[in-house]
Amino acid sequence: MAEPAPTASVLIIGNEILSGRTHDVNLRFLAQRLAERGIRLAEARVIPDIAAVIVDTVNELRARYDMVFTTGGIGPTHDDITSECVAAAFGVKWEPHPEAWARLERSYKPGEFNAARQRMATMPRGATLIDNAISIAPGFTIGNVHVLAGVPRIMQAMFESLAPSLPGGSPIAARAVYALGVSEGRIAEGLGLVQARYEDVDIGSYPFYRPDGNGVAIVVKGTDTARLDAAIAEVAALFETLGYAPLAGEPAAA
Repeated sequence: MAEPAPTASVLIIGNEILSGRTHDVNLRFLAQRLAERGIRLAEARVIPDIAAVIVDTVNELRARYDMVFTTGGIGPTHDDITSECVAAAFGVKWEPHPEAWARLERSYKPGEFNAARQRMATMPRGATLIDNAISIAPGFTIGNVHVLAGVPRIMQAMFESLAPSLPGGSPIAARAVYALGVSEGRIAEGLGLVQARYEDVDIGSYPFYRPDGNGVAIVVKGTDTARLDAAIAEVAALFETLGYAPLAGEPAAA
């Protein structure tokens, strides 16, 4: 029997996300890349830049999952408090990291490595660096918590640097089929029977609404591609039995 996939959570930190001012794109990237590495993303949360909330949530998630990925709050401004909060969560000192300090100091002209920028080189004691090929300032790992930037391009560069060291399993693959004109209520019973026959496969039902017609997309996910192929074939047959033409893949965005 295959070993269960490692589990992960993503913790998105930032008032700008909660206010709607900034549109988060990091979760989609992380979900896809983790699945490719056989890591099951089990939960994602968005929380504000409030120290107590960050500390409590980091401690809750790191106890529940094999790994935690945080995004946001490691820049040079007053509201970038993720790093010091992670230190508090682990009960360790927040202090200058010698290698991070040296990298950043070298990257600025004399006199420009000011107190604000020095915050980006201050980390929990015992942290290991996550390289940043875009803007030098690194992320870091402590325990099972990986602290990444919020800016998507920088976050992605950090993740790619970190990825080879992450424990993983068999890649989590997906298959999809959809049909126009069908409603979830029409397929619910039959879909439940398919799920009962494929307990090792995650089957999701996603209704969509667009100008050229409404419908439902079914996505199956798992690590055994033969089981995925069999399950999606049964879903396609279910659509046909009910009088709807199954279409491979997912519908294009409206």
